Amino acid sequence: MNKTVSKVYIASDHRGVGLKLYLIEMLAAAGYMVVNLGVDDPNISADFPDVAATMADAMADDKNARGILICGTGAGIMIAANRYRHIRASRCDRPDQARDDRFHDDINVLALAADDIDIEVAFLCAQAFLESPFDDCERRVRRIEKIS
Repeated sequence: MNKTVSKVYIASDHRGVGLKLYLIEMLAAAGYMVVNLGVDDPNISADFPDVAATMADAMADDKNARGILICGTGAGIMIAANRYRHIRASRCDRPDQARDDRFHDDINVLALAADDIDIEVAFLCAQAFLESPFDDCERRVRRIEKIS
């Protein structure tokens, strides 16, 4: 477990509730402090831009936190999250992709597609995302500063 991660915030729209609840259980069992930002009822429609805004607000003052956002496709919630300068979100479908996106682009939010990903693979993606470092070489830091 990466000790530099202070908290893992997790949120979903109504389509991602089942996957979110599974990840909360698995991440807590792995020793992470997980903060559920909602939504928790799959029968009440939730707009993914509102869910992304809740995540952005929660992460605004916590530079060491990471977030996991889930919607049906993963794309909408990723796009909505990337509107915020302190968020760097990427939709990942494979653990190696999550690891590379952390290493190269310092993503701090993992976006997952509840409709498309196997729950065990989603957990492996979350683990890779949380355990992987950022390669803070000069050129990568320079690039991140240009978008943050």
